[in-house]
Amino acid sequence: MNPKVDDFLSRAKKWQDELTKLRAIALSCGLTEELKWGKPCYTFEGRNVVILIGFKEYCALLFCKGALLQDAKGILVRPTENTQAARQARFTKSADIVKNQAILKTYIREAMEVEKAGLEVPLKDISEHPVPEEFQNKLDKSPKLKAAFKALTPGRQRAYLLHFSSAKQSKTRESRIEKCTPQILAGKGLDD
Repeated sequence: MNPKVDDFLSRAKKWQDELTKLRAIALSCGLTEELKWGKPCYTFEGRNVVILIGFKEYCALLFCKGALLQDAKGILVRPTENTQAARQARFTKSADIVKNQAILKTYIREAMEVEKAGLEVPLKDISEHPVPEEFQNKLDKSPKLKAAFKALTPGRQRAYLLHFSSAKQSKTRESRIEKCTPQILAGKGLDD
């Protein structure tokens, strides 16, 4: 048990009991407990396996490579439509966690086997993500911006493309592109 996670749980305003139960399940599987990104994270041989997360409407046990799990019981949810690897088991009551304890342990052990085998989630290539017309026009007019964008990591490119594409109106897409252009030119990601 990691004292940083003890502190995290003692300060949790919501889902404290549920997160404590999920913690016990993760620890019972022999995972190493760490605090990463401000959340309890459980690792196997240095690789992230599951993360405990509390949201407004529910708490979740997030499987980092959940897309590779069998999910025989159908309890895993894709966090967002653009999520490629992670899957969540969501809960709103401690009783549901207790009821699903054996299933969660089975899934965690399967996730550990995924790590042992060195499996990776096949991610969509950046070329498979649509480039909004407004951004493509800007790239065509500015070789410097085009080069800076191409120099970003695929994950950073993807974040920008999703951010631009999620705007429903062209005016909003253009505004987002203008706002982000200096960051792209500086070689920074959307959240850097």
